[in-house]
Amino acid sequence: ETGLIFLGLQGMIAPPRPEAIAAVHACQSAGIDVKMITGDHVLTARSIAQRMGIKKGEQVLAFEGKELANIGEHQLAQAVEDGDVFARVAPAQKLQLVEALQSKGEFVAMTGDGVNDAPALKQADIGIAMGKGGTEVAREAADMLLTDDNFASIEAAVEEGRTVYQNLRIAIAFLLPVNGCESMTIL
Repeated sequence: ETGLIFLGLQGMIAPPRPEAIAAVHACQSAGIDVKMITGDHVLTARSIAQRMGIKKGEQVLAFEGKELANIGEHQLAQAVEDGDVFARVAPAQKLQLVEALQSKGEFVAMTGDGVNDAPALKQADIGIAMGKGGTEVAREAADMLLTDDNFASIEAAVEEGRTVYQNLRIAIAFLLPVNGCESMTIL
């Protein structure tokens, strides 16, 4: 199963936490693409993404909001699929990025903490709001709250959810044949 997480960051001045870097790598190794949306300048965003390992190739592919505003719908869908970082984006563009990925059949999770993130949080398959630093509007629009505002918690939840899913598949694969045989015996 693949998925995608948009990591919304604002005003990152401090270096990324080591557990966030490890969580990004764990998500990527589990088949989840992590992309960053931020209001920061594109050079700052690219540098942070490089340190966190948010990239597909050797270089971080970054787009600015003004670039995204000047391209068509098909090109936007391709840019959002290929891009790693989206800097200086407007709130409406966040929503367009989520919709563009969903149109390509991607399962999208979006993190956010502000009023401007609410439409994208609502549109995403799973909207994840920050519990401590998030606004009430973002919390209401989201499907899930991160009480510790830590990206590593998302990675842990995905890992736990996949374990539960795998256990359910094993249980069903065992119960169906056994119950079928019991039913045939009774008949």
